[in-house]
Order: sequence, then structure tokens, then C-alpha cells
Amino acid sequence: MSAVVVVGGGLAGTEAAWQASRLGVQVTLYEMRPLKQTPAHQTHLLAELVCSNSLRAAALTNAVGLLKEEMRMAGSLVIRCADSNSVPAGGALAVDRRRFSQAVTDAIAGNPRITLIRKEIAEIPTFRPLVIATGPLTSEAFSRSLAAFTGEEYLSFYDAVAPIVTAESLNMGVLFRQSRYGKGEAAYLNAPMNQEEYRRFWEALVSAEVKEPKAFEQGCFFEGCLPVEVMARRGFDTLRYGPLKPVGLIDPRTGKEPYAVVQLRQDNAEGTIYNLVGFQTQLKWKEQKRVFRLIPGLERAEFVRYGVMHRNTFLKGPRVLLPTLQMRKDPAVLCAGQLTGVEGYVESAASGFIAGVNAARIALGKEPLAPPAETAHGALCHYVGTSQSPDFQPMNVNFGIFPPLPQRVRRLDKKAALAKRALDSWSCFLARIF
Repeated sequence: MSAVVVVGGGLAGTEAAWQASRLGVQVTLYEMRPLKQTPAHQTHLLAELVCSNSLRAAALTNAVGLLKEEMRMAGSLVIRCADSNSVPAGGALAVDRRRFSQAVTDAIAGNPRITLIRKEIAEIPTFRPLVIATGPLTSEAFSRSLAAFTGEEYLSFYDAVAPIVTAESLNMGVLFRQSRYGKGEAAYLNAPMNQEEYRRFWEALVSAEVKEPKAFEQGCFFEGCLPVEVMARRGFDTLRYGPLKPVGLIDPRTGKEPYAVVQLRQDNAEGTIYNLVGFQTQLKWKEQKRVFRLIPGLERAEFVRYGVMHRNTFLKGPRVLLPTLQMRKDPAVLCAGQLTGVEGYVESAASGFIAGVNAARIALGKEPLAPPAETAHGALCHYVGTSQSPDFQPMNVNFGIFPPLPQRVRRLDKKAALAKRALDSWSCFLARIF
């Protein structure tokens, strides 16, 4: 009998185990709780939701809603349990967290092809194929083993993520493309500020509400990567001598050097999304939208990812992983969940689907499959497997990482067109699996 081992019983690990079992292989699933708890988990249940109880937007014109629909089409365990244990949440899918996790736990326990073993795995097992889905709070011992396996430079232990905005939402009548001192390619978009604009922005930034870090996240920052609001509180001019320094840049509208400049760096090969350079932050998301829209040219910015700084063990995906979620170093080892560099409950479970299917295919002597890039699953897998960003950071699913449509469509129709293309392609992809 062909077999697969999965380490980690969270959203990704349970989905991976379930999907592998559907393809006819025996699965051994290891979960260290409750024998060893993490600082965030409270129960013994599999797929425990440690933060919000929301799986976010339901509409197909929202990328995460599209991802959930793809998962429904694929027979996702996580989405099935979420749908059957949902609570009222307007246009979102939210769940009764204990009933949801209990439903996943019961399904795994009742599956004759899955053996659940409650035990801490301190080192990467030698068994192949293997799915590693140990999550953002991977144990210290397993983290050491993973770092030794991948190379320490390819494993991070906290997020320092700047916000990302869509290119089409930016006011290019205000922003200008230029490199400092005119050196090299003009790779940055620049948002110039005069003194009054800077003062208004600075005052809003230093008074904005921040998200309080959890106890186990305290002290995880270092001086070279401070939250932008912490730098701002050190003094009125601190940012002007740091990430907002204007030296070497000339505003073509005035012919002069601005008082301050916010730089935006292209974040994908298609140029559809840009990140705010040096804007890693702990501001609450609603505050990020309010404060960062005070930046000239960003008045109507659409945020596809908000800035965060928190504890999160993850791999530098593109250096380590293929779009099939196989390890480049050892293709019989696959990764799933936030460890891969996806962010969010739904994204983690979706990556578990791909890793579980491909682990089973390896066990059965079949070729692993990369989901089409135009699908929500594929957009995520290609982001973590092929991103060209020099500073890879975890990402939620968003339409900014999808390939552009081949033809121009009205902006109001664009998301619906992307969703239709994705579902058509996903249907064809599933036909190759089941």
C-alpha cells in the first residue's frame, strides 16, 4: 500500500492528509498537541483557529472568495466543515470555531486511511513522500532541523511586511518614476510631499492605533527593521532621514527636491502591484488605509496586503520551493500552510490541498502537478515558487498576483472576468486529478 507522512495537524496538514487519502494512499498524520502546546493554541483539536473565526469574504469577485469556491469544487475538508459550522457574518464566511475544529478532528479520526499520532516530531523524518505543515509556531526543535535541511538563510522567524497596493489604483498624475540621482533603471514610483503634507501624514501616523503584539511576539524586531510608526515617534524628521528621505530625487512638477518622498517598489513581474518601501508596521488595518491614503498619489489606493510584523516561521519560498510545493532540494518533501509563505487560514488550507494531492501522486508513481497560474490556487503556488521579489514575504491571495487578462475589460468587470477564467481553468485541472 502506498503511503504518505504529514507533520502538523493544522488547516494545511489536515487538508493535505484528507486529499492524499482520497487518492487511495495510507496517511500517517503527526500532531504534537496536546502533549506539547504552542504559546497560542488552547485545545487538543486539529485545525484550531487561533486568531479570528472568519475565513473572510464569500463573493467570487474577491480573491479569497474565489479561492474558497475552487476548494469547494475540489472537495476540501476544511471548507466543507466551515460551511456546515458557519455563523452569520454578512458577506463573509465565519465559523463557530470549536464546532469547526471538532468537525475536522472527527473527520480525520473517522477516516480509515488516516492514522493520527499525537507526538512531537523533533527532526525531519526520513520517510518519503513527506508533507511538512508545522505552521507559523513550529516547535524550536523542528525549526532547527528545518533550518539545517534548507539552509538557515532560507528560513525566517517573523514577518516584516510592508503594505502592497494595486498599480491601477495609484494616481500617476502625482507619482513619478525615478531612481535616486538618476542612477540605473528608474525602478521606483515616488510620492512627493511638501512640508505641510508631511506634517499631516506624520501627525496621523504617530497617533494611529496599533495592534498589540501577543506575549510570545514581544521583542521580535531588530533595529534595522523597525515599524514605521516607531521610527516616526523618535522625532519629526526621523523618517525624512530614513525611508522617506528625498535626496537625489527631483519632482518633475516643481523641478525641485521634495520635502519628503515615499517610494513604491514593483512587487511582481507584471507590474500590477507595488509595495511601500520601509513601511513595515503594526498599525491596525483600518488605520493603515486611513493614514497611508494621506500620501500624495495614494488617495484611492487599493490595498491587496496590509503591513504586519509578527512571529511567523516561514520559508523563503522561491529559493526553496517549486510551484508544486515540492522542495527543490528533495522533491519527495513537500510543504504546506504558512510555512510556504502563504498567509491566512484559507490560503493555508488551499496549499494543503496541493501538497496532499502531489504527495499522493508521488507515492503512486505519478508526476506532481502545478495548478494553473490563472487559478487562485495557482496564483498562490506560483507566488511562493517563482516570486522575483528580492525580499520575499508572506502573501494573502489577491487578484494582483494573478496573470493579467489577455484582453482589456472594463475595470468594473475585471474581477468577474478573472474569476470566470480561474474557475474554468480549475475545473480542467481537477479533471486531471480525480
